[in-house]
Amino acid sequence: MESNEIRSRFLQFFEKRGHKVISSASLLPENDPTTLFTGSGMQPLLPYLLGQSHPSGNQLVNSQKCFRAEDIEEVGDNRHTTFFEMLGNWSLGDYWKSEQLSWFIEFLTKEIGLPKERLAVTCFEGDSKIGLPKDNESAKIWQKLGIPEERIYFYGAKKNWWSRSGMPENMPSGEPGGPDSEVFYEFAEVTHNPKFGPVCHPNCDCGRFIEIGNSVFMEYKKTASGFEKLNQRNVDFGGGLERITAASNDNPDIFQIDVFARVVGVLERLSGKSYADQKNQKSFRIVADHFRAAAFLISDGALPSNVEQGYFSRRLIRRAIRHLDILGVKENTLSNLVEIVSLEYKKVYPNLTATSALITNTLLQEETKFRSTLKEGIKEFEKLAKRGLSGEDAFVLFSSYGFPIDMTLELSSERGIEVDMDGFINAFKRHQELSRAGADKKFKGGLADHSDSSLKYHTATHLLHQALRDVLGPTVGQKGSNITAERLRFDFSHPQKMTDEEKREVENIVNQKIKESLPVTAVVLPKAEAEALGALHFFGEKYGDNVTVHYIGKTLASAYSKEFCGGPHVKNTIELGHFKIVKEEALSAGVRRIKAILE
Repeated sequence: MESNEIRSRFLQFFEKRGHKVISSASLLPENDPTTLFTGSGMQPLLPYLLGQSHPSGNQLVNSQKCFRAEDIEEVGDNRHTTFFEMLGNWSLGDYWKSEQLSWFIEFLTKEIGLPKERLAVTCFEGDSKIGLPKDNESAKIWQKLGIPEERIYFYGAKKNWWSRSGMPENMPSGEPGGPDSEVFYEFAEVTHNPKFGPVCHPNCDCGRFIEIGNSVFMEYKKTASGFEKLNQRNVDFGGGLERITAASNDNPDIFQIDVFARVVGVLERLSGKSYADQKNQKSFRIVADHFRAAAFLISDGALPSNVEQGYFSRRLIRRAIRHLDILGVKENTLSNLVEIVSLEYKKVYPNLTATSALITNTLLQEETKFRSTLKEGIKEFEKLAKRGLSGEDAFVLFSSYGFPIDMTLELSSERGIEVDMDGFINAFKRHQELSRAGADKKFKGGLADHSDSSLKYHTATHLLHQALRDVLGPTVGQKGSNITAERLRFDFSHPQKMTDEEKREVENIVNQKIKESLPVTAVVLPKAEAEALGALHFFGEKYGDNVTVHYIGKTLASAYSKEFCGGPHVKNTIELGHFKIVKEEALSAGVRRIKAILE
């Protein structure tokens, strides 16, 4: 079965059961300084899981684009990817365990055709020390649904508990969380393989089992004295589309499903090498994953750079190019693959097709730059090699010049030079520890910063957007934004540099609207009505029947600014103070960036 069919069946299955299909959010979280990327399906929905009303109701379903930067170095085995789609359904204070578990197993067995005897499930074993009970309720439901007791496994909080803060003991007061129940698929190909011993279990990493879905039952809140039940119990389900597709084909290699197979086929033809040859598989997998992830990141606005989201786009592209070289595939290959991936996702993610020219040009430019960088790296290698290569030298070549260690070893061997691999490994481990520490702090999700300062900047962004359209014309459209408690950053479509006069005019308009003490109001409207009233939206998402519109003005009809937006905002523009543009610069062809502060 192909991924497009599984995605479609999942959405239709839950839509028939009363769920509203909602759009996938961007890979770049809007107005959330706590994380660089959207890494799970529930991340954009956290405000609603915590009690805010969703305009589409209390039963939702979608397929969410996700990117996990911390998994880059894991790619190369048969199941890890950096970009993936997460199928999700949610109950916001509505149905509970019985409905959720029975629906999911029905979807897997009836819609997808997975044999029930290949499924294994896990449940929370509880923690008596902190007053969290064992989840016998879920286990009993699974048994009623035909999962035998020997296929039901209990694990502690490390495996079967969810909160934004991780383990229950790490949760601050007021934080919600709950037990979860995972479903694993056991592949026929490896079930009787002698390398998998009799003690293998679902959470073993040997490859015999793969997790295909996780139902979180958010029912607790941490308090100063322990845990208490939430007023609103939520179901938060997430299942990897690529993994479910692999399970449907009973093939543990994700890179043989349709969305990768076509790219791999082209690479086989260009390289003259076979994916079936295990010595080539790592490179095939890295190119296929990194290319797809980079294309989606660029499409959502993460153009390659040396900082923030763009750093990871550049890192993915360069790693893919290096493995193209290993496969013997030469220049311009990545840019020539864009048409394949854009056609693959044309119906579900039309923005990928709409930005295919930008993706193609960006990949071509990055490849040209990187190959030039590699030449510089070889020059640096020659300098260092004259005195022998320490571990630190090898790491500098890796980190500063994108020189993979296998290239350093190969060139060193040709010259009879030994490389201090212990020193390189130690330097690399220090780099990994720093990267992971940063990822723990910044790359993992959470609610956006709701400080007073951030709320002000969010409202100021709406004023800035409309002022830019007033001054530069209606072709201005939002391409991205990032808000912290110290400043706002706004990316917008415009073909040339703004003049000083244009910038002053935009500042004056925003400050005038601040002085007018305009109220900021949210209203839920049918999508068609909101569009007819002129509410702006620019990201090509598929919105639900009802949308939240924030407008700045005394009435919706006369409002200065109207945008599809879930908030949060200040109550009145007078709270903002004085608006000042501090920088206006080019981001890419046809896209400009403004940085501004409130004084």
